[in-house]
Formats: sequence, C-alpha cells, structure tokens
Amino acid sequence: MRFLANENFPGAAVAALSASGHDVVWVRMAAPGIADPDVLAWAARENRILLTFDKDFGELARGSALPRTCGVVLLRIPMPRPGDAGQRLAGLITARDDWAGCFSVIEPGRIRMRPLG
Repeated sequence: MRFLANENFPGAAVAALSASGHDVVWVRMAAPGIADPDVLAWAARENRILLTFDKDFGELARGSALPRTCGVVLLRIPMPRPGDAGQRLAGLITARDDWAGCFSVIEPGRIRMRPLG
C-alpha cells in the first residue's frame, strides 16, 4: 500500500511499515511544517492513504472532493510505549487493505469507516 504519514505519526511505525514492503512517505522528513490542506492534497495527488493522529483531518476530508484512490486513517488510540509503537501501529494499519476511498477512525477495540465524498 501507499501511505503518507503525517508529521505526528511515529517514526518507528513509518520504519515498520516500510520494512514490511509498503511505500511510505513521512511528512516530517519530506516537507516539515506543511499545512494540513496541502498534506491532504498531497495524499490525493499521489493516491496515498494518509495516516494521522490529527482530528482536524475529519473536517478537511469531509469538505474535500477526495478521489476514491486515497483515504484517511485517523488514529484515536493512546500512543503505545515507544518500544512498541512501531510494530503495534503498523500491525493495526496492515490488518486491513481497504482503507482507500474511506475516512477511517481506529479507536480502542473498533474501527469506524465511512466512504469519502
């Protein structure tokens, strides 16, 4: 899968996703400080699934005409301990392959998904 990890997404999880063969671009390294609307446009332009802990993307995604080839995954879970964050978060993300076309929220014990648009 192709992911765009927002600046607030842990580097250990970016590394774990990359190590498992996914194409991951991390905003913190590629374009630090970029505005949220530009992050969302980037995900849409490159057909990537945006991974974020930032709740603002809910409103942004709702007001955008995003293509069905991208998606947004909002993580609303407590941050795992630093030693566990990479594998735990990567495991949550890779447990599914149907993120595209949806705004998804990962919460403790459940995942909510609604179609974009």
